[in-house]
Amino acid sequence: MNAPQGQIRQSNQALILRAAEKVFARNGFSGATMAAIAEASGLPKANLHYYFGSKETLYRSLLSEILHDWLAPIGSIQTDAQPRPALENYIRAKMALSAERPDASRVFANELLHGAPIVGTLLRTELHKMVQEKSQVVQNWINQGKLAPVDPVHLFFTIWAATQTYADFDVQVCAVLGTSEIDAAAHARATQHTVDLILRGCGL
Repeated sequence: MNAPQGQIRQSNQALILRAAEKVFARNGFSGATMAAIAEASGLPKANLHYYFGSKETLYRSLLSEILHDWLAPIGSIQTDAQPRPALENYIRAKMALSAERPDASRVFANELLHGAPIVGTLLRTELHKMVQEKSQVVQNWINQGKLAPVDPVHLFFTIWAATQTYADFDVQVCAVLGTSEIDAAAHARATQHTVDLILRGCGL
């Protein structure tokens, strides 16, 4: 039985986005080409134009997906949650994303380094709103004596910096560790260190 047309479309779009993630991470927006993305995806170049129209549209779609995926783990930080497991789950999820999709983190970081010309509006709206809401949750924990007095917004900056460095600056990390890659054992050690350090800083 042939796969439904909608399923084929979703599968092809996913292939293209993962290929684009890799190509944009290595070459930036200006250096990436639809031909290179098509080759990485194993699909004809015509398919890329059919599904996304242009390189800029594909890039915008990828950045939107990355931002959505990066925001998803913050859902563990809820008013009725206990701060220690909520923050630990968030940190571990962010570390896992850095390990599983390092190219996504690099694409996003490169966009920010260039002034966020594509995702600037999303940062000022969706991301801003999300962080304000979650910062209020953290502040409530502080007010209830469940968390040491920390700056809630800067706590998120610290978590992002500590977790995404293992993707964005993996070359530096590997050079200092004297390894060719951050293997599973090294990443587990880094994850535990990051969790322990941030939780201690929060008085947990």
